[in-house]
Amino acid sequence: VQLVESGGGMVQPGGSLKLSCAASGFIFSYVDMTWVRQAPGKGPERVSSINTGSSRTYYADSVNGRFTISRDNAKNTLYLEMKSLKPEDTALYYCARGWGLPHRAYWGQGTQVTVSS
Repeated sequence: VQLVESGGGMVQPGGSLKLSCAASGFIFSYVDMTWVRQAPGKGPERVSSINTGSSRTYYADSVNGRFTISRDNAKNTLYLEMKSLKPEDTALYYCARGWGLPHRAYWGQGTQVTVSS
């Protein structure tokens, strides 16, 4: 089982980024997926989740209206489009298997997002 995140980087406040998560080693289309983030010195925060058929999504209040989760089951890929980024969005972003806040054992290796002027 492998989850490989990409697309992170440094962006100014108000900017945008799109994260990707390439999944392998399991039947991606059968598994709900979640984005989790962790800022330095803070605990993990569930950012967004999507069910297998993309018919149900969840967003944390802190990102609702600014972030959009999506998936392409044909490409075994999960996405997180982030707009109107704020400095408080700075964190390591992980994709994870499952709905809710999955155990760390089900996370990828993460991609860094830094929002700074």
